Amino acid sequence: MKLTTRGRYGLRAMIELALRDSDGPVMVDTIAANQAISAKYIHVLMTALRNAGLVRATRGPGGGYALARDSRTISALEIVEALEGRSSFVKCVVDECDCPRASACAARDLWAEVAGAIERVLSNRSLAQLAEAQRSRQPEPIMFHI
Repeated sequence: MKLTTRGRYGLRAMIELALRDSDGPVMVDTIAANQAISAKYIHVLMTALRNAGLVRATRGPGGGYALARDSRTISALEIVEALEGRSSFVKCVVDECDCPRASACAARDLWAEVAGAIERVLSNRSLAQLAEAQRSRQPEPIMFHI
């Protein structure tokens, strides 16, 4: 599986939505500022995520994007596949017809095992788990008391 900026940035944007899930819809400018991703690109990512049923859009004042489902039910694999498509870094793993040697190739077996391991890791990590890991890495806000 080749992960492009589309998959990496999309996952970060989804983590941002999960962190702010209780706040209601999140404006694109907020996601852009917090994740250092252009607002224009976030619109592209959100269109794909919306088509996959992972986010919903709200128009107008107070509008923005929000998760379409509970973050505990969204896997990292769903997010990556919504943005990147179902793929493997070796084409013959996904489509045996791509290579006439596929059925007799020991290397293909290895690539299939690697692809399976990647899919297992991504499918076993929920968006809620990623958001919690992100939350634990964020510095505590500085409080000034007088």
